[in-house]
Amino acid sequence: MSANSRSPEQDRFILHITSSDKWRTQRPAGDRGSGGFRDPSLDTEGFIHCSTVDQFLIPANERFVGRNDLVLLVIDTDRLEREPIYEDCYESGTRFPHVYGPIPMEAVIDVVDLPPDDDGRFSEPVTLRSDLAVLAATDHRVTSRPDQRRRMG
Repeated sequence: MSANSRSPEQDRFILHITSSDKWRTQRPAGDRGSGGFRDPSLDTEGFIHCSTVDQFLIPANERFVGRNDLVLLVIDTDRLEREPIYEDCYESGTRFPHVYGPIPMEAVIDVVDLPPDDDGRFSEPVTLRSDLAVLAATDHRVTSRPDQRRRMG
């Protein structure tokens, strides 16, 4: 399988960990519009690091232990201009989704607080999977990806 193909079992929703301040300062009034969400990694590495629901605790607990200002951006990959590319950049044996370009605000369909546990580490928010199941079931997609515009017609 090539690095840019998504396997059927990979989630439609991917997550990006960011600070609540960074999200608030980039989110335009009314929650939509603008040039999209930009993480500093877009300028330094060329992409925005994301995770699947099954993966996000890996970077959370490797890079953000003790932080109490974090949120998860829930990103609907059907609303991205291009599909994320799944890559194993650190030779860990795990391919993580990377978004090459700003994340359109309309692709961020939910923002979930990510408080640390008492020991400073992170656990999955109790309702995360059930909330994603509800979002998937309601499926009010309006895609901005050119290759899907024709098919959604």
